[in-house]
Amino acid sequence: MGVPAFFRWLSRKYPSVIIEAVEQKTVDDHGNVIYENLSDPNPNRVEFDNLYLDMNGIIHPCTHPEDKPAPKNEDEMMIAIFECIDRLMNIVRPRKVLYMAIDGVAPRAKMNQQRSRRFRASKESAEKAAEVARIREELAAKGAILPPEKEKGAHFDSNCITPGTPFMDRLSKCLQYYVHDRMNNNPGWKNLKVILSDANVPGEGEHKIMDYIRKQRVQPDYDPNTHHVLCGADADLIMLGLATHETHFTIIREEFLPNRERPCDICQQMGHEMKCCTGLQSERDLANQTPPAPGKETQYIFVRLNVLKEYLQKELDMPNLPFAYDFERVLDDWVFMCFFVGNDFLPHLPSLEIRENAIDRLVTLYKKCVYKTRGYLTDSGSVLLDRVEMIMTDLGYAEDEIFRQRKVSEDRFKERNKRMRLQQERQRRPNFSKFNNSQFAPTPLGRGMKPQAIVNPRQEAAHFRMLGEGGNANVQQNDNAAGNSSADQEGPRGVKRKPEEPLAVVVADEEEKETPDEVRLWEDGFKDRYYESKFDVTPQNVNFRQTVAWEYVRGLCWVLQYYYQGCVSWEWYFPYHYAPFASDLKHLENVNTHFERGTPFKPLQQLMGVFPAASRSHVPEAFGELMVDPRSPIIDFYPIDFRIDLNGKKFAWQGVALLPFVDEKRLFKATDPKVPLLTEEERLRNENGDAKLFILPGSPGYKTLAGLYADGKNVDYDREMPVTVDYLQGFVIPTKENVPKEGMLPSPIPGLPAVTENQVLTVRYQDPKFAADFVFPASKLANAKDQPKVLGAADGPVIGFGQRTDQAHLGQAGHRMLNNRLGLGYGNGRGGYNNMNGDGGGRRNNFQGSGGYGNNNDRSGGRGGGKFTQHLYNSALN
Repeated sequence: MGVPAFFRWLSRKYPSVIIEAVEQKTVDDHGNVIYENLSDPNPNRVEFDNLYLDMNGIIHPCTHPEDKPAPKNEDEMMIAIFECIDRLMNIVRPRKVLYMAIDGVAPRAKMNQQRSRRFRASKESAEKAAEVARIREELAAKGAILPPEKEKGAHFDSNCITPGTPFMDRLSKCLQYYVHDRMNNNPGWKNLKVILSDANVPGEGEHKIMDYIRKQRVQPDYDPNTHHVLCGADADLIMLGLATHETHFTIIREEFLPNRERPCDICQQMGHEMKCCTGLQSERDLANQTPPAPGKETQYIFVRLNVLKEYLQKELDMPNLPFAYDFERVLDDWVFMCFFVGNDFLPHLPSLEIRENAIDRLVTLYKKCVYKTRGYLTDSGSVLLDRVEMIMTDLGYAEDEIFRQRKVSEDRFKERNKRMRLQQERQRRPNFSKFNNSQFAPTPLGRGMKPQAIVNPRQEAAHFRMLGEGGNANVQQNDNAAGNSSADQEGPRGVKRKPEEPLAVVVADEEEKETPDEVRLWEDGFKDRYYESKFDVTPQNVNFRQTVAWEYVRGLCWVLQYYYQGCVSWEWYFPYHYAPFASDLKHLENVNTHFERGTPFKPLQQLMGVFPAASRSHVPEAFGELMVDPRSPIIDFYPIDFRIDLNGKKFAWQGVALLPFVDEKRLFKATDPKVPLLTEEERLRNENGDAKLFILPGSPGYKTLAGLYADGKNVDYDREMPVTVDYLQGFVIPTKENVPKEGMLPSPIPGLPAVTENQVLTVRYQDPKFAADFVFPASKLANAKDQPKVLGAADGPVIGFGQRTDQAHLGQAGHRMLNNRLGLGYGNGRGGYNNMNGDGGGRRNNFQGSGGYGNNNDRSGGRGGGKFTQHLYNSALN
């Protein structure tokens, strides 16, 4: 979800939410990873039931990783994805269901963000290639040693990770092979029911998973204590997990490591940025150059939503409410308030930034206003707008002060950075004070001056190297201590220059030229300037402001229903690049909260709506012509260049890409005549389909599913049948992709063996169906059991999952070491010594008694000492 820095904020404010995942594996002599038997008990001391994989969070880091060399081709990418799933399976070890969901065609509201990302990625890639070529040319002109350029066509276009491309079609086939291989050959998979929802199934991956959970938990035989684990790196997974109201819900993700070091794009060496590259040091470096070694393997962590609920329950406690307190309803309101800070479908309000504790500000306003609203803001995905308006009104009163404080903080930050750059530049500059007092000092020639011979130059050079290792800080301090008088003295070696003037010029030149902020939110009249600059409307057009505000609130209603009830409209989207002010959210009773459901795009239609012309190689040739042909009726959808409005931010990736919105009617009118020109393979990629369910003999319901293929060649591939398979309910349909029993499935990846003697049965799977007006209750189920408390637990903090069973213990060696470290002596007998009269006949001098060694401390006898020693033990252990 588009909430910058949300996870960092969450992990810092609620630290006990995060724990490290325990992983058991070994590596053989050839570097191959060997995992434990998945049937063994989970080393994390908890048994998980269902594992859900948001596959796009796996596909992207496996295909174009940031901290290690990228795979050479698609085959290596597929194997990397297999290995990542194996690793997750080894950590989680689900016992019932494995659900793998790849992003399919997204709702229209999400497509705008996808379009922005892909156009931006294409533009940044072209700019980076041009910058690399320019720097290489400059370094080559200076005679620098450079490694050879990368081969043309070797670049992997990550835009191909979009529904409808050949890459995604091949990925689906490879994952089907992977599932068949593991279920046939790995004992830990034999009791699993595996569901694969590939890119041909409409919907975002995480929301397809939520639809599955939402529709299963209302079934009469659903187990309310099912333990769910969702894998993904997006911040919205936390919101989605809370929205389920499941008591056993955990998120697993890679550990967040900010500011990872990356190799230079010119010389492939670590330790500097591309703009500071000077090439390789020598020809030997070029001959011995190897790709940068992969960094340390990223660890996985668990995000425990039950612990987050404990934190929120303490923070959102509101005594003496004029209505009954329901924490589950308060939790829904907290999720809703987070949408104001940002999400994938709406820009965040100008006055709310996560880095400025925006969520804490909203919580404070909520806890104050809830006594006036006399009720909650939301109800099972519906928004009570009159109550939301009260909170936005209070936030609007504070907007002026928020903008002024932001300006003060930004100016203070810039001034601090300027001082740091001055200091760094001063330290980097050579200081000639020591040099001028040495044998290497410049000597004027002529006029009777005779240069002196240099004595022992190696020792003198080593002396300067030692000075260099200590930096220029000491030299600078000595210069400052000497005062300015020496700087004014002229001599044969010239005049010492003052460093402040040239350094200031250098730093000023290095500072980025900031785009003038014509809005100036910190000054009076910012609203008029904002709408005139961002929306190109006059200050007198107040009705336009109201229209933007109402459409924004309508979007908030759409987002909340999307999270709690599923996609209520495939066609709605927010038609502006910028958000209104909180103070403009007025008269919300006039907002239209009804949505037409519509139908999702076809995969190729989405490709045409989100791809830039530079990625047209991933679309059929007939469609790709529409992106570049000057006579194309939709050529304006594919600008070669576009403006990025920083909108008060510092970096381009934080700005707003000002792309034209796609008119879907024009898009369909232009692409529909091209459909007959598609090949059979392209037509299959353009169809929206169903998920696939994989099951083995011995599982409940297997015989029922096998009966769908009992007629052999006369199978009815349109037959839809309701089914219950061990608490999994839905509808199944036969598929032509089913591999017959004892049949063979060839490997789509060269070098991997084919699956022989197949036992896996495959059917198409659809979620249970409900009426259009059915409301999924956003509440905790009746028989759901809460997990053990973690915060303030009587038995000490819960380090992992479940009750704490570990006990701190010291053996004899530990007791002796601790005694000696604390100065209490060590030993196992009753003896010792005492300042007064001890059982061991203690003395005031150090001696070896019957109990061991000591040094004039009170020892009351017993093992390792008496009560005083035991007290120190307890203090040390606690």
